[in-house]
Amino acid sequence: MTRIVIIGGGPGGYEAALVAAQLGADVTLVERDGPGGACVLSDCVPSKTLIATSTRMAVMSESATLGVRFSGGPDGEVGGLGVDLQLTNKRVKELARAQSFDVAERLCYEDVRIVRGEARFVDPQIIAVGDERLRADVVLVATGATPRVLPGAEPDGERILSWRQLYDLPELPENLIVVGSGVTGAEFASAYQALGSRVTLVSSRDRILPTEDAAAATVLEEVFQRRGMNVLSRSRAARVERSGDGVIVTLEDGRKVEGSHCLMTVGMVPNTAGIGLEEVGVQLDKRGFIKVDKVSRTNASHIYAAGDCTGVLMLASVAAMQGRIAMWHSLGEAVQPLKLGWVAGNIFTDPEVATVGVSQNMIDSGEVDARTVMLPLNTNARAKMQGFEDGFVKLFCRPATGIVLGGVIVAPRASELILGLSVAVQQHLTVDQLAYTFTVYPSLSGSITEASRRLMQESAF
Repeated sequence: MTRIVIIGGGPGGYEAALVAAQLGADVTLVERDGPGGACVLSDCVPSKTLIATSTRMAVMSESATLGVRFSGGPDGEVGGLGVDLQLTNKRVKELARAQSFDVAERLCYEDVRIVRGEARFVDPQIIAVGDERLRADVVLVATGATPRVLPGAEPDGERILSWRQLYDLPELPENLIVVGSGVTGAEFASAYQALGSRVTLVSSRDRILPTEDAAAATVLEEVFQRRGMNVLSRSRAARVERSGDGVIVTLEDGRKVEGSHCLMTVGMVPNTAGIGLEEVGVQLDKRGFIKVDKVSRTNASHIYAAGDCTGVLMLASVAAMQGRIAMWHSLGEAVQPLKLGWVAGNIFTDPEVATVGVSQNMIDSGEVDARTVMLPLNTNARAKMQGFEDGFVKLFCRPATGIVLGGVIVAPRASELILGLSVAVQQHLTVDQLAYTFTVYPSLSGSITEASRRLMQESAF
């Protein structure tokens, strides 16, 4: 029986453990914080639970045109809405613990042994956890990553915060400064603005979401500003300091921004230091991420890695697939290497931004030849009925064959709508095939088939 030791209990670790156990391996999973790891206990699950509350608030606060009224507001305006942050945070933590329990229960059902503690290589095939020594034929490292700390802006858990410290706040930040306008910064800025905070978003680039679709970022920034957010572009934070009951963020150009709290979202660093990787010959890149190939294998043939510690698209879905692929490969099963072109991603702002396949940048640069269509969401009948005005559906296909290459959806629940495009990309469907597919009328998904119809070229086939 193959002995497998998995270091890290997040999606990359626990999904790998389930696959290996089902294939008959002897599996031990080592986790420091609890089953599910940081993803379940402090990152993805808690943040999306908080965002569920904020999204409900946003929908309700913009429902006046639909005839919805709330007590406490002046005539013609929506009023009387407020969030009980302590109750919200209680729900966030309870759901995280419940999800962790579910993961543990499933692992136990599959006879995976769970060891609580910190693991370290003492030999290429021996892992130390406290006084215990675990022998392994195969090791999977899935240790994740930690919020990057900016020197001069160290979180204190009270006024200067990392996103893992938000759920202990006793009350809603009155004036929240979010430093960093990537995915994490945009999500929390959107959420806390909807919950009732005044939000300032500090972006070091020309626009928010600098690595995402430019048109999507423009829509989102316009929504943020319309709702009252102060977006500071081309503004890099130099330091953050406490000032009485608030904070002062000093920008590199000398400007100062004052607020009640500051949330730092300036990237992630891998949890790869101090666990003996370099001592057993595992190669890291200059930032400390583990180098892996398309089947999650490191340069050491029996050591694999998955998830955020590899720096390969920091998404829970990618971590889980890396972990599964590692186990299939190490146990001799047929396996398809990781294909990043099939990965669907979503930004849980309001509205959401979902993407799959090739990007607009790849098309604009000439790297990919494609035909494109973009339909504004406000032309969709269901969107009009729901009062959704912001967003679009963008679709890319090959010029000659019409094969779907990817797309971008900016809309409420874009994370659900993107599945149709993901299937089309992975299965090499054509825009004709999408166009002939029935959708419910009225529905937001109808914009996907409408975009396909606009890209149809019957004569090309």
